[in-house]
Amino acid sequence: MRKILREEALEYHRRARKGKVEVVPSKPCRTQEDLSLAYSPGVAEPCLEIARDPETVYDYTAKGNLVAVISNGTAVLGLGDIGPLAAKPVMEGKGVLFKRFADIDVFDIEVDADEPTAFIETVSRIAPTFGGINLEDVKAPECFVIEEELKKRLKIP
Repeated sequence: MRKILREEALEYHRRARKGKVEVVPSKPCRTQEDLSLAYSPGVAEPCLEIARDPETVYDYTAKGNLVAVISNGTAVLGLGDIGPLAAKPVMEGKGVLFKRFADIDVFDIEVDADEPTAFIETVSRIAPTFGGINLEDVKAPECFVIEEELKKRLKIP
């Protein structure tokens, strides 16, 4: 495999559509009726079903196929502690791998929290959105503390 040049890598990431991921609807959204089903008033029906039986969230939403790839950027690849913002391209890349090889949708989330308690609180609060959490590039030993506490708190892998 040939060596990838710096400029080639930068251009790959910056050309339109910037980054490596996008969000697209999984249902038709062409007509007024489509939009009424996707949002109001039709969206009320699955909401009411989920309120009655929370497990139906997996029947009516993308939760079961949606993973959060979460990092604070403290131990990125061979780059070290580059912070959450600079870690974003790596987290997007992880999302590409999930999609390409397992057809799993990913939201990359970069958290500005070096301290484990703040990181744990952030992940715990957003966890209901996701079917799984992938902790990525968090430095040791904090990563072990974070993982153990999240395993105790969350009902998802």
